[in-house]
Amino acid sequence: MGYQKITIELVVFSDDADAVVAELNSAIDRLEEAYAIFGGEIETVAVAHSGTRKKSVLRHTLDAGNATTSAVKSAAQNVLDACKKVI
Repeated sequence: MGYQKITIELVVFSDDADAVVAELNSAIDRLEEAYAIFGGEIETVAVAHSGTRKKSVLRHTLDAGNATTSAVKSAAQNVLDACKKVI
């Protein structure tokens, strides 16, 4: 059986970072109830913003979040389908 590493990079406001990390940990805990997850970590790093905030940047961030959510859901479904075929 092969393994696959899933990498997700998110950029959030510094004030929201702790809450986002807590939500991500909670989501990972829920995933572990249904799937075998081998390792992983959540790392936070401060980044400098190079200009003024623009609505388009927020839109790109939201779209990226939606794409990530879809990818994770699709991966979960693929794992579930594979497990059903094995069983």
